[in-house]
Amino acid sequence: MSFFPPHIDRLHGYVPGEQPRDASRVIKLNTNENPYPPSPRVAEAIMSALDGRLRLYPDPLATAFRRAVAEVHQVTPAMVLAGNGSDDVLTILTRAFARPGDTIVYPTPSYVLYRTLAEIQDAEAVAVPFRPDWTLDPDAFARPGARLTFLANPNSPSGTALPPDAIAALAKKIEGPLVVDEAYAEFAESTAIGLVAEHPNLIVTRTLSKGYGLAGLRLGYAIAGPEIIDGLVKVKDSYNCDMLSLLGGEAALLDREYLKVTRARVLATRDRLTSAMGALGYRVPPSRANFVWCEGGPPAEPVYAALKERGILVRLMRYEGRGPGLRITVGTDLQIDALLAGLKDILGPSSRPSS
Repeated sequence: MSFFPPHIDRLHGYVPGEQPRDASRVIKLNTNENPYPPSPRVAEAIMSALDGRLRLYPDPLATAFRRAVAEVHQVTPAMVLAGNGSDDVLTILTRAFARPGDTIVYPTPSYVLYRTLAEIQDAEAVAVPFRPDWTLDPDAFARPGARLTFLANPNSPSGTALPPDAIAALAKKIEGPLVVDEAYAEFAESTAIGLVAEHPNLIVTRTLSKGYGLAGLRLGYAIAGPEIIDGLVKVKDSYNCDMLSLLGGEAALLDREYLKVTRARVLATRDRLTSAMGALGYRVPPSRANFVWCEGGPPAEPVYAALKERGILVRLMRYEGRGPGLRITVGTDLQIDALLAGLKDILGPSSRPSS
């Protein structure tokens, strides 16, 4: 006997990337964490709160954090919603907009959580395939009657990104809310945030997990029109962000110089990794994220297994119609050196990945 409704019994659930118990014993390039620590200001801000304030509830509206987001993105605080990571924001959006039987659209291959969120709501999940060049057919993507549409931009696993003019065109064609998930936007050259004022159905989500090196802190946000934010506040948990996360996140956001330095390091290493994997025979689309996607070339499954035996974790991903591929997080230069040396050992003396 099950106490759950049938659609929950059928649910498989989202499976995160492997998290080893002792991460210090492996080179972890499988879950797109930033290889560099967060701004030193984060620890200072958190330490300042280790006093009597922790007995109190946090600000339910994350007022100071929302002001920081507004300052960084040149919007108003009324356009910002804080969440316990961007996954929390995506969950709030799905709960707010989708009812059982509604249609939720998302591209594929992409972030598989979108399908899970649709299934939790007992909504119809409609996956629209990317073209071979990782662009989208706007007519196929703009499904009539869709209650909610998700678009990861930059996309995972490809790392590719649609330009703002393409997103604006989609927002015009799509009837319901269009959620542009910009989890990796700190590593890209453009953003859809500037389009929000022109397109009332556009919602942009962000996280501090990737660009700011705060995956363990769990903090994200949405930017949308004030009327949408007002509705989402009704749906979110009362205190969905804790005091320490809000203080640390505010400090990280406002340290723009530190972000500039770590971003430049990641982009330089990303270029080197892209060239090296291409030299090994993989097809590597131009990444605008902190990872690269490798398909074709040496078979992904045995390469993944052999790397894991050497203590190097990458992400093996399988998609119908495309075959398996490897998504590799951009680590430090030393970590990427170890990865390339491991690949050379695995693939034999004829392989000479760029250093």
